[in-house]
Amino acid sequence: MRTIVHRHLGKVVAGAAIAVAGTAVMVGITLPGSAGADDSGGQGTGRTAQTAGQTQQQGQGQGQGAVQPGVVEQAPAEGDRGKGRDPLTDDETARVEQLALDRGLSRSSENVEGDKGPQRITVDLSEPEVGELDDPNAPRRAAVSFYDYKDDSLVTRTVNLDTGKVESTDTQKGVQPPLSRAETVEAARLLIADRLGAGLRADYKDATGKELTTPDQLMLNSMVFRAGPGAPAALADCGKHRCTRLFVKVKNGSWIDSRDLVVDLSARKVAKVG
Repeated sequence: MRTIVHRHLGKVVAGAAIAVAGTAVMVGITLPGSAGADDSGGQGTGRTAQTAGQTQQQGQGQGQGAVQPGVVEQAPAEGDRGKGRDPLTDDETARVEQLALDRGLSRSSENVEGDKGPQRITVDLSEPEVGELDDPNAPRRAAVSFYDYKDDSLVTRTVNLDTGKVESTDTQKGVQPPLSRAETVEAARLLIADRLGAGLRADYKDATGKELTTPDQLMLNSMVFRAGPGAPAALADCGKHRCTRLFVKVKNGSWIDSRDLVVDLSARKVAKVG
């Protein structure tokens, strides 16, 4: 009986061994990369599986429309002249300003720094006249505005770009359009040099450890200031004069509050509000 049992157990053990070996063979055939896992301590199988996963992900990405690198295209070349309602080209802007600024205006006016010639404010494409609204060949016109600091007047001239002639001139007083960049910079220069700019200079030094000497050290915005009820006597002419408040920021730094100071560019003075 003992012999039969031993023989039976031997058959069972032998059968189990054959089954395990068969399973191993099936696994070796079925799992990708297992045949290469010989003496690498299992690392070969890991790398192969990882590569297979990456390949699968790449295939899925391509199937779903992978994002391609962006291409920056060159801006189209700007012509000497625009057409219809196209914005003014650089060449047109320079030409129309030259046409609008004749010898008489150059000699009789002053800019923000007190030099000969008016201060240019804007150059804009003009709207077509009423009878030209449906005309695709209507002439292009530009309106050039200057501020004359000699008598505090706004001079606007309309120039026909096709004929090169000044078609109209309009002069107004008490009109204060937004300041140009040159005017904003000059206002900052006056403020920095004035005794009332001491607080601005001190705040700048606290923020940077450096002395504030020129507008180039600041980021600047401006707003036209008009005298209202309760305005100090020093600012009573603001509105007739060209006056501004400055909004000052240290480059790559903090804002400096200078809203209580007004620069009268016409009188070249600084005054305090309130």
